[in-house]
Amino acid sequence: MSAQVQSTTDIRVYLMVHDLQRQFAAYMGTPTRARGYPPYEHDYALIVEVSPALAIERVMDLALRAVPSVEPGILYVERQFGVLEIHANNLADVERAGQAILDGTGSEAADQLRPKVLYHDVIEDITDQHAVIINRNRQASMVMPGQSLLVYEMTPALFATVAANEAERAAPGITLVDVQMIGAAGRLYIAGSTEEVTSARDRITDVLAGIEGREHG
Repeated sequence: MSAQVQSTTDIRVYLMVHDLQRQFAAYMGTPTRARGYPPYEHDYALIVEVSPALAIERVMDLALRAVPSVEPGILYVERQFGVLEIHANNLADVERAGQAILDGTGSEAADQLRPKVLYHDVIEDITDQHAVIINRNRQASMVMPGQSLLVYEMTPALFATVAANEAERAAPGITLVDVQMIGAAGRLYIAGSTEEVTSARDRITDVLAGIEGREHG
């Protein structure tokens, strides 16, 4: 007789991102990151990370069957975790899809991990050479020599999404240079004046501190 394998779905991240800001929405629609339907400015998004990784396929099925009007933007199955982003221009639709995910997996939003800040720094008056090498590796806009650069790292990686969106909301004049939202840690590169990137840093710190969840094991 063949053995039947059963496993529970561990919700690592369950994150509503409200009112997508212009640069962040554009970043989410880039071909290297979004393989599905691109979101637009002012959309609402739900971003979920689970383990085991393949459980994300069931998570997406739960969401789309419950609310067919939501659009999947990102479906990513990495080594350990699965990632899904869905969005719509109607908040209630996204919330209903999210509730279907929670009900179907026997989870609650508070089951997610709390974000943990690993590092942040503001580098003022960035040099020419430094700007060049960053721009060669970026996934969004460019940092210009002489600008200040905010770097921010946290885990789980998906919290970089809400951090980027809220940074842009707090300081609309910043340039979103890079958002690394999948992997062992999330990383942000944000450029602008020292005042702008400092405001962005403070907003990110406040937002991450206010997210509820369980502690890291």
